Amino acid sequence: MKTILVPTQHVPTMTSALETAVLLARHTGAYIEGFPLRVAIPPYVVAELTAGLTMDAYDAQRDEEVAELRRVFETFMKEHGVPPSGSAGEHPCFGWRAAASEDESFIGSHGRAFDITVISRLDADSSGLHRRAIESALFESGRPVLLAPPAAPGQIATNIMIHWNGSTEQSRANAFAMPLLHQAARVTVLTVVGGQDVPGPSYDDILRQLQHNGIAAKPFSVKIGDRETGEAVLDAARAEGCDLLVKGAFTRNRLRQMIFGGATSHIMEHADLPVLMAH
Repeated sequence: MKTILVPTQHVPTMTSALETAVLLARHTGAYIEGFPLRVAIPPYVVAELTAGLTMDAYDAQRDEEVAELRRVFETFMKEHGVPPSGSAGEHPCFGWRAAASEDESFIGSHGRAFDITVISRLDADSSGLHRRAIESALFESGRPVLLAPPAAPGQIATNIMIHWNGSTEQSRANAFAMPLLHQAARVTVLTVVGGQDVPGPSYDDILRQLQHNGIAAKPFSVKIGDRETGEAVLDAARAEGCDLLVKGAFTRNRLRQMIFGGATSHIMEHADLPVLMAH
């Protein structure tokens, strides 16, 4: 994972997302690229919403906001010892892409040229733009997403848990995580007995596949009890002291999960550790 994309926005959890991106970049020797994530507002809407404010004034305000996002990103990188790209070929390093379209769809398209996108997980205060940005990265980029928790961990990807549920989405997430799995000191394959599984290979099959790839993964199972599957997964990761969870996203119908809940939705909103997700 040598290239990391970081959508940059004015949200309280931005610091944790940047800290998590830097942790991963140090772990893998990666290039981090930031860009401004903003709501796209058509000019005719601007004209209606900004009575007394000219389009030139609106454009100037937008440019000032983008400049501030760039300042936040670049200042953070420099304060954490990450140099600009091109300075003596050092890694990790960073760059900034100012020419980004003003909507979440840019993440889905530009993210295809990166190994992973890092963005903070959802919380009670997350905007519609934030949620759509995560979905664009998951469904359109063809690459994994790393959801940062509200407080970044001290380290990342040294103790990894895979939640195996038999699904295609989880298989893809495992494949994307393979470079990190090879570097990890400990890898655990979790099965939730009574949880939301789908027909597919057993976790013994996945253990064997990982072991043939030189990854000494260990099995771990928990009973769901009176919990939801997502809650059981996070409890298990917490109990094992994991610093990364690998999770397939939206195995069940996405709309159904958004309305009725599901393991993906629960983890996206409550994880207290970094989560590598893929659809």
